[in-house]
Amino acid sequence: MINRLNFHHLYYFWSVASEGHLTRAAERLHISQSALSSQIRQLETQLGTPLFLREGRKLLLTDMGVKVMRYAEAIFSLGNELLAATHDGDGWRGSTLRIGSVSTLSRNFLENFLQPVLASREVKLVLEAGDLDSLLARLGSYELDVVLSNRPVIADDKHPWRCRTLDRQAVFLVGPPRDGDTAPDLAVTLSQQPLIVPSAKSEIRVRFDLMCEQLGIQPRIHAEVDDMAMLRLLARDSGSLAVLPAIVVKDELDRGVLQLYAAVPGVEETFYAITVRKRFETRRLQALFDRFAAAGQG
Repeated sequence: MINRLNFHHLYYFWSVASEGHLTRAAERLHISQSALSSQIRQLETQLGTPLFLREGRKLLLTDMGVKVMRYAEAIFSLGNELLAATHDGDGWRGSTLRIGSVSTLSRNFLENFLQPVLASREVKLVLEAGDLDSLLARLGSYELDVVLSNRPVIADDKHPWRCRTLDRQAVFLVGPPRDGDTAPDLAVTLSQQPLIVPSAKSEIRVRFDLMCEQLGIQPRIHAEVDDMAMLRLLARDSGSLAVLPAIVVKDELDRGVLQLYAAVPGVEETFYAITVRKRFETRRLQALFDRFAAAGQG
């Protein structure tokens, strides 16, 4: 016999876990406390593990309870989205969008990508930053809907990732405003001026080092920075030249604090959206991809 999950029991568990209190959950559900407790015990029996610990009048989730709660949130959030999609053509109302972003990603790029969500009052945005491996682990356990990265991932049987290219940004040599309109000689500048560059883990740095090797340039590296936000600050405040996409320092360029010296040939940064290939992509997520592409940025 197939052991089927009782979603009625799961809904009661989700309600109690959300309230953190049995009495309040029972009142909201219009059910007696004893009946509600019985429903949860049946779910615990089916799953073979306790889901709650009592602390006074409060109910705390066990480690397994936390895990079950994450699945319950995803299940009922998708159900709410289904209802919303049948009542309006947008599919955004009542949505929760959980996005992971690698800590090295440009904040300006991230803000541009999230504009449709930020402009909507009907979408709850949960945004988490971290390293790619930890974010992928959360994506694989359905705790995130998508991971935004400036590094691609390779799918295999164990990791069924779908890696979508969102955008490509040219990389420039950026520095404080200079005198004159003549563009500096790139090879001479890279060899003589102190440079602030991304760390060796980044796609930009790999391509930059390859370009220098091919052109016989010995760049004068002053600092290597792993985080784009810090790279932006150093580009703005150090007086040194930086190697980065223009979008990272868009505000400084607009104010005239920094200036583009020259494009770095053959070097660009690619932005990726990573999802789980075997998982249904919600309408809200697909709409976000489509709107970003329609704006001419994808």
